[in-house]
Amino acid sequence: MTSGPVGLDLAEVSKANAPAAPSPIDEKDEKHLTIVDDSSQSASARKDSLIDADGKEYPTQEEIATLRRVCGSVPWAAYTIAFVELCERFSYYGTTIVFVNFIQNPLPDGSTTGSAGTDGQAGALGLGQRASTGLSTFNSMWAYFMPLVGAYMADQYWGRYKTIQISIFIAILGHILLIISTVPPVLKHPNGAIACFSVGLIIFGIGTGGFKPNISPLIAEQYETKHPRQYIKVQKSGERTIVDPTMTISRIYMYFYMMINIGALIGQIGMVYAEKYVGFWLSFVLPTILFSFCPFIMFFMKNKYAMRPPTGSVLAKALKLWGFAMRGRWSINPFTTAKQMRADDFWESVKPSRLGAAKPVWMTFDDIWVDEVRRGLKACTVFLWYPIYWLAYNQMINNMVSQAATMELHGAPNDLINNIDPIALVIFIPVCDIFLYPFLERSGIRFTPLKRITWGFGLSSASMIAACVTQYYIYKLGKCGSHASTEDCPPAPINVWVQTIPYLLIAFSEIFASITGLEYAFTKAPKNMRSVVTAVFLFMSAISYAIGEAFVSLSADPLLVWNYGIIAVLAAVAGVGFWAAHHKLDKEEDKLNFIAESSFKGRKHSFGGSNA
Repeated sequence: MTSGPVGLDLAEVSKANAPAAPSPIDEKDEKHLTIVDDSSQSASARKDSLIDADGKEYPTQEEIATLRRVCGSVPWAAYTIAFVELCERFSYYGTTIVFVNFIQNPLPDGSTTGSAGTDGQAGALGLGQRASTGLSTFNSMWAYFMPLVGAYMADQYWGRYKTIQISIFIAILGHILLIISTVPPVLKHPNGAIACFSVGLIIFGIGTGGFKPNISPLIAEQYETKHPRQYIKVQKSGERTIVDPTMTISRIYMYFYMMINIGALIGQIGMVYAEKYVGFWLSFVLPTILFSFCPFIMFFMKNKYAMRPPTGSVLAKALKLWGFAMRGRWSINPFTTAKQMRADDFWESVKPSRLGAAKPVWMTFDDIWVDEVRRGLKACTVFLWYPIYWLAYNQMINNMVSQAATMELHGAPNDLINNIDPIALVIFIPVCDIFLYPFLERSGIRFTPLKRITWGFGLSSASMIAACVTQYYIYKLGKCGSHASTEDCPPAPINVWVQTIPYLLIAFSEIFASITGLEYAFTKAPKNMRSVVTAVFLFMSAISYAIGEAFVSLSADPLLVWNYGIIAVLAAVAGVGFWAAHHKLDKEEDKLNFIAESSFKGRKHSFGGSNA
């Protein structure tokens, strides 16, 4: 492809305050573009427009500045990918939701499967709250560390489709080992059960890690590869609008996340009752069965999917480029080094056109790819703040489950209550997409990705404040005081559904921070490094879980008020720091989205130059 669009000045278009610019038009397509004069167009539209051989019309600069933007139609193949994600999240959350009870609580009297009936508390290993928090935190940390490996294999060697399929089979093997650890003959020997459970946990995490960083770029590419540029669409009313790929991809990720939470919701609710009334073995078997359908769905849809091939040594070359740019900028003073890295000429100085004859032999890419790498690394610096956000979010899957067990449940399992979060997401994602975001746009408020993330931090802090206040009153009103989790302690006289407040707040924070993070990783990464940049975003969860290990000592009575309070403060401070650090980057949002696609495709698929 050419390094810029035909007949469009991107520097001028970027001033139009538009979220995305047309992608470059191939030189081979240039001869098929014609200029038309349509006197019937509105006064706001220019009379000359670009039209390709298929009759698709591309917007002019004035139209980009003035016409309303709309979302395009999502390809039906993308829905099958979303369903695969739904099944995977059903299997993951349906399995992990019962980890706390399985590890923490002992086998109920007379039970061989861990079930406890309506009034009892399901359990199996009886290792206590610290062990359950520690192991569940390790599981999550491991599952979000492995995406780095899965992304590397996808971008470098296997491609996204093959990596996903291999990862599914690995995850199913982990599921089988988890099932074995829960069958009654094994539960009779707790040491053997925990050993089998731990091995299954590790294998399960490897499969999850290979799946996660590749499924989200794959679904967005189903649209992006077919509609890489903005184009004109005339509505039934006669209104000329611009179909914007950036808006469409944003919507895809909104509903992709909704499918994640539908799967999580069904899995969590169903498996909580399975453990309570039948046993842990059933709560591990059912997710495995559903997940086993995924490889067959993807196999039969393979020829329908748009797939980018692996590109070889792109990651190594990006790191080498950064190292080359750092020459002469290192300092014993870390603040000086950081300042040098933010210098205006940091990336300009290493563009091939600037180096001329001094260009190294390994520099086989063009100037635009340098801009893409810069944009991708900017996204990674944005993600560096996420561990504090996930630290607050993660309280929902361990400590708040235990908190629920110390309140009046009225027949509801304690690990059912956190399903308020996915229920809220399923309800409010469409509300935000259909009502909130359009209302803000009509009001002239640009709710950019970085603004959304900042709000996400603030809401996560508010959620932890609500959990802290709840814990305070559990200690104050409960008969056991600050030892509410003692085995024979009666529940505090507080209805468990008071947890609705923190769960609703964390759900809205996910809409603003978590969904936007996936979108930001896809739209800001070089096209041949999307899995890697997505993995960096996911890896922030692993770092958060590692930080969470330092909070394990606070994850028990009588210190839980301090646990929630400290995390609330950290999230609030991180939100302020995030905006202070990135408010200037927020002003570059349009400029970053206008970068054209580079001709450099990697070792195996390079055009217009030497292969890497």
